[in-house]
Amino acid sequence: MITLGSRQVKFVYAPEGVTRAIVRVSTDQRRPLPLRRREAFLVKCGDVPPGFAWYLLAPGATLPAALSGFPEVWLPEEFDYIADGDVLRLMPDRSELRALYRRSATHNSFLLTERCNNYCLMCSQPPRDVNDDWIVDEIIQALPLIDPDTTEIGFTGGEPTLLGERLLELVRACKSYLPRTALHVLTNGRSFAKEDFAERLGRIGHPDLMLGIPVYSDLAHIHDYVVQADGAYDETIRGIINLKRHGVRIEIRVVLHKQTVGRLAELASFLSRNLLFVDHVALMGLEIMGFTRANLDKLWIDPADYRTELRQAVQTLDRARIRVSIYNAQLCLTDPSIWRFARRSISDWKQEYLPACEGCSVMDRCAGFFASAKYRHSDRIRPVSATHQTLEAQR
Repeated sequence: MITLGSRQVKFVYAPEGVTRAIVRVSTDQRRPLPLRRREAFLVKCGDVPPGFAWYLLAPGATLPAALSGFPEVWLPEEFDYIADGDVLRLMPDRSELRALYRRSATHNSFLLTERCNNYCLMCSQPPRDVNDDWIVDEIIQALPLIDPDTTEIGFTGGEPTLLGERLLELVRACKSYLPRTALHVLTNGRSFAKEDFAERLGRIGHPDLMLGIPVYSDLAHIHDYVVQADGAYDETIRGIINLKRHGVRIEIRVVLHKQTVGRLAELASFLSRNLLFVDHVALMGLEIMGFTRANLDKLWIDPADYRTELRQAVQTLDRARIRVSIYNAQLCLTDPSIWRFARRSISDWKQEYLPACEGCSVMDRCAGFFASAKYRHSDRIRPVSATHQTLEAQR
């Protein structure tokens, strides 16, 4: 689910037999009565209206005597971020609360399953062979509660396509409940080698769906090594072709590390010649989480050392008129000629800067670092001076 793990709270009272509840937070004292039945009122001060399914009490707040005996949760101070429109999972039997969706966040994504048919060297969410079908049921409950003006939500894994028909069910639900919200699904694309599955997804006709699919090399054996699955490359490429045949938008995602940057320029040429129809290519800096930490010696390369390869790849894709972006990159390690393709892509809750960044004139444009950069980062980080920035802008 999104970012914040389950946290301990105190359930003063919960309905008998209720072990899990999905609710939307409200601070509206005039909320229509029918909507209150799936909502939790956030009590801070002022009047507390009746009829809500739950009451969330901020530190120091109390329920009026008239509402004594209603489902009540005491929140510690670390939950001061909870706000109107957020969607929460309440688990009274475990005294846990988790934020599934935050209306103010720019990145909201749902983990659909921990199962996967790849075993990527740098996987940030190491797969587990578990029965987690309950997750889909929970998301189905959450979708109608999400603000319909949300810009985008994401589905991740594991491998979402292992859900089969249930993934299609989720896409249909997103189309119904959130027709103005873009849906971005991260998948390895292998299941779409079966054209019927790609056709059924395309037939849903979601108005703003994009699938993010990794291609790590122009050579099959390198891609298969990175994902640790024989035959994965051929299935992925066939899946991409099938999806585009049925009108599904595709983003190619390339994680930049020691195993992929050596042929990055060749991969860009391959995409430009053979997959010119893709909608976006994202070249992504490494996040040192999950399997990456265990395989760091096989994966780590200083971004300064692939500066030239990254520039060549971006320029090749741009010349081919393929939309391209650079994610998770530090501008001081990136050739200034391609800064315009760099995005501030790291979610605000895990974005950090180093002391060496202090005084940098382009910090407000730079992606910065993942919190996991504490395990390894470039020793060539330098603040960009305003003079240098002006000179580059004039080039």
